[in-house]
Amino acid sequence: MTTSLVTGGTGYFGSVVVRRLLEAGHRVRVLDLNADGDASGDVELIVGDIRDSQVVARAVAGCDIVFNNVAQVPLARDEQLLRTVNVDGTLNLLREAARAGVGKVVHTSSSAVFGIPAGNPVLPTTEPAPVEAYGRAKLAAERACQVAVSDGLDVTIIRPRTILGHGRLGIFGILFDWVADGADIFVLGTGDNRYQLVHADDLAEVCVLAAGSPGPAVFNAGTDQFGTMRESLESLCAHAGTGSRVRSLPVRPAAALMRLGAAAHLVPFAPYHWMMYSKSLWFDIDHVRDALGWQPRWSNEAMLADSYDWFIEHRSQIGEAGRSQHRTIAKQGALRALKVATRLLPR
Repeated sequence: MTTSLVTGGTGYFGSVVVRRLLEAGHRVRVLDLNADGDASGDVELIVGDIRDSQVVARAVAGCDIVFNNVAQVPLARDEQLLRTVNVDGTLNLLREAARAGVGKVVHTSSSAVFGIPAGNPVLPTTEPAPVEAYGRAKLAAERACQVAVSDGLDVTIIRPRTILGHGRLGIFGILFDWVADGADIFVLGTGDNRYQLVHADDLAEVCVLAAGSPGPAVFNAGTDQFGTMRESLESLCAHAGTGSRVRSLPVRPAAALMRLGAAAHLVPFAPYHWMMYSKSLWFDIDHVRDALGWQPRWSNEAMLADSYDWFIEHRSQIGEAGRSQHRTIAKQGALRALKVATRLLPR
């Protein structure tokens, strides 16, 4: 039986990977700081920090495959944590995996490594060029993976577009909260930027397929069924049927207000949000199809509807504080007042 370690396995995407591996018959171990995730009795849980070498050595011992999903996300807005968790933690994991004789590491990176691409689609040959601290940290972690490959460790890097799916909240939790209450939501500019998502189930499938494919590789993963930002959000409003509409804000003033509000800790935005919300970024995924035989099942519209429906079903149980920033609603702060104001706008 294959023994797989999932770091960050009680977090949002990590827990999806865990379920997928259990279904595939793996023996699963989880390394996470949090002990209160969804891990079942079939999962061995090691509570600890990926930056702790002794903890990591214990976690990787006897493992055939490691899925590295630990990440400090942009909402943390703490550059030291972004570096120590995303870079130092990855270095620690790679070193201990090599020492333990792990056969394969699948490292989840981010599309943030591409910053604002000069052109789309982003190809496997597109050179990364991050524009903020989170993207730079994720790229540094990729560089560590590439060094580990040169030293003989089999590492595959997966770069997902924005992840959605039932239970995914964070900033999306605010979006769903507004739509559910009939508040209008906003795009920056016309909203005609093409914006690609990926469903957590589709992404987990890429990771599992990559784990079974020997030899290092880099895969960019996203749906092949997507349109513009405005089209995606209008589809959500239509699905919800609450009267919520999509409105436009001027790009530069809105981005400046997002930046100032974040600096004053009034709104839950990180640089990636105001830099990228009005920009196009989408992957060509032919290389993943060719190499792994992968085909995403979910469209942008279906993902948003699926995630929203989960939110509505579980809304009364969801708080603004919790163990994972992707599994609880980001704190709205001053956005609460804006939400009320949108409901007063003429229709």
